[in-house]
Amino acid sequence: MTQPPPPPNQPPPGGGFGPPQDQPPQQPGFGAPQPQTPPPPAPQPQPGYGYPQAPQAPQAPQAPQTPPPPQGPPQTPPGQGYGYPGQPQQPYGQQPAPAPNPYGQPQPGVYGQPQPNSYGQQPGYGYQQPTMPLQPQAGQPAAGGRKINSQMAIIVAAVVAIALIVGGGVWYANSSGGDGKKDTANSSGGTGGGGDEKGGTGGTGSKGEEKVPANTAASVLFQVPQPEVKADTTYTVNGSWLTDKVYAKSGIAEVVGYDPDKGTKLWTIKLPGPVCEASRQMTDKHLTAIAYEPAMPTKENPTAGCSQVAAIDLDAGKQLWTKTAKSGDRLITWDNITVSANTVATGSTNGGAAWDISTGKSLWTPKPTDTCYDAGYGGGAKLVAVRKCGEYGERQLHIQTIDPASGKVISDYKMSPGIEYASVVSTDPLVVAAEVGEDTGASGISDVFSIDNKTGKLRTRISLPGDQYAAKCDGIYRPEYCFQIAVGNDRVYVPTEEHQGTGNDYNRTNEIVAFDLATGKQTGQRADAGDGYTISPLRMDGGNLIAYKRPPYDKGGQIVSIDGGTFKETKLLENPATKSVRDVETSMLPDSSELIYHEGRLFMSEVYASDFGSSTGEKEYLAVAFGTK
Repeated sequence: MTQPPPPPNQPPPGGGFGPPQDQPPQQPGFGAPQPQTPPPPAPQPQPGYGYPQAPQAPQAPQAPQTPPPPQGPPQTPPGQGYGYPGQPQQPYGQQPAPAPNPYGQPQPGVYGQPQPNSYGQQPGYGYQQPTMPLQPQAGQPAAGGRKINSQMAIIVAAVVAIALIVGGGVWYANSSGGDGKKDTANSSGGTGGGGDEKGGTGGTGSKGEEKVPANTAASVLFQVPQPEVKADTTYTVNGSWLTDKVYAKSGIAEVVGYDPDKGTKLWTIKLPGPVCEASRQMTDKHLTAIAYEPAMPTKENPTAGCSQVAAIDLDAGKQLWTKTAKSGDRLITWDNITVSANTVATGSTNGGAAWDISTGKSLWTPKPTDTCYDAGYGGGAKLVAVRKCGEYGERQLHIQTIDPASGKVISDYKMSPGIEYASVVSTDPLVVAAEVGEDTGASGISDVFSIDNKTGKLRTRISLPGDQYAAKCDGIYRPEYCFQIAVGNDRVYVPTEEHQGTGNDYNRTNEIVAFDLATGKQTGQRADAGDGYTISPLRMDGGNLIAYKRPPYDKGGQIVSIDGGTFKETKLLENPATKSVRDVETSMLPDSSELIYHEGRLFMSEVYASDFGSSTGEKEYLAVAFGTK
C-alpha cells in the first residue's frame, strides 16, 4: 500500500508528482522547420497488438532482439517517449525517488471526470521512469535447433555482456532509494478525465458537439512564455479554464485571462502567493475557485500554507471574494478544491468546508467534535465527499454523495477496511478508484468501483493492474485528481500501457479499451493509437470520446473523436510537425500537464514553473495554443 507522504503544498517528495523534466527542446522557442531525414529501415514487422484478454497468470516475457541504433535524426527512443519522461525536477533540492519499470503486454483493465460547462478541461500529472528495451536472453539455441558454433558463441557472449552492463546501469538508476513504488504525493495540475456526461447508455454513441473542421491542419495560435523563476525554486501554476470568451491560466501568484484566438491579455488577477489548488470545474456562469498561499515561498519557508480560498469570475476577470477557515486558532491548509452547482468545497486533514460561490456565504465548516473528516471532494454534476474515519492502518473510507447546498448525505458507500485512499473519477455516474493491496505498477489505481449514486450500493468492481493500464490518480490528498481516464455511456475508458509497435524497434504505441460499469467486463471496443503514437482519453463529447495522440519524432500530435458505438476514430486536429513546435508540444505530457480541447482549438499548459530552462539556455513556456483554420 502506498505510504502517506508529507502534507500537501510542501515541495513534492522525490519520485512523486513534480514538475515535468522532459527532454529539453533542441531549439529555443518556435523556430523555422528543421530538415528531417528519413528514419532507418524498419525491421521485419512484429505481430500486431490484439485485444487485451482477461487477466492470466503472469508468464516470463520473451525478450526481443537488441534494436539497432538509429541512423537518421534522433528518434524518440524507449525511455524518452510518451509516458517515459525524465525524472521530474524536485523543488528546493529534493532528490527524486524511483518508479517501477514494468515490462510485458497490457492486459485488460479504466478513467474520467467530466467537466460540465468547462469544455472538458483536462489537466494531468504523474511520471514514469524510462524503460529500456529488453535484452536478448543468453543460451537460446539457433533457429531450427542447430548448435551455435564457437564464433557465434563469442558474439552472443559479447552481446550478453553488453546487455548485462546496460541492464545493470538501468537497474541502478531505477532502484536507488528503496522499493521502486511510485510516490503518489500531492502535486498540482492533475485532473479527472472527461466524465459526468453520460451521453446515453450502452455505448450507442450519441452525437457530440465537436465538428470536423474543413481543414484539420493546426497552426500555433499563441504561446505564453514562462515567467522568470529564481534559481533552485519551483512554483505551482496550477489551473487552466476555457470559456467562449477567455482562456485563463494560473501564473506565478496570478491568474491571467487571454483571448483564446490571439493570446492577448484580457485581464490579470494578482495574488500575494502561488495558486496551490485550482478547481477543474466551473458553473454555467463561468465562476470557478482557487486556493492560494498568503505569501510567496522562500527557501527558509517553502510554503506559507494553502489557506486562502477565492472565487473568480472568468469572463469578467474579477476575484469575487476570499475566505479562510480555522481549526482551533489556526488557519486550515487546504488540500483540494472543487465546484459543484453553486458550491465551492474544500477538503483537508482537518475536515471540509464549503461556501456559496456567488456570495461567499459559509455553508459548512469542520466540526471540532467530529471523529471523521471530509478529506476531499469530487465536483461537477454532483458533489461527492471522500470521508475518512479511523486511524492509519485501520482506515474506513466513506464515499458519500451529498447535497451541495446543505452538505446533507444522500448516499453512503463504505469501502473495505484498510483502504487508505480513494479518488473520485466521476460523480455521475459515480466511479471511484483506489489502490488496493500491493500493486507495484499502480499509481493510485489498482481497482475501480462503480457505485449507485442514489442507494450507495456497489454495482461492480473492475481490476486495473498498474503495469497494464496507464490511468493514474492522486487520492492521497487530491481525491479528484485522476488523469488519462474518462467515463461516459455507462462505461469507463482507459489506455493500456505502452508496448512496442510494428514499424520499428523504437516505435511505441498503445490502445484505449472500454469496460462496462454495470458488468465490469470489457466491451471488446479498442481504439489503436497507431505506430509511434500513444493515445490518452481527455473527456466525453456526448456519447463520443475525445482523445489526444502524442506523436512520434517526425509528426505533430492529434486530437481525435472516437465514436462511442463503433469506436471509429475521426481526426479533429493535427499539430505542425516542425521540430521546434513539436519539442514544445511533447514537453507537455498528457499525464503531467493540462490539456483542453474545444471547437478546433487545443490548449496545453504546465502546472509547475521552475528554473530548469535557465540552466540549459532553452526557452520555457507556460502554455501553448493550437488551432485549425
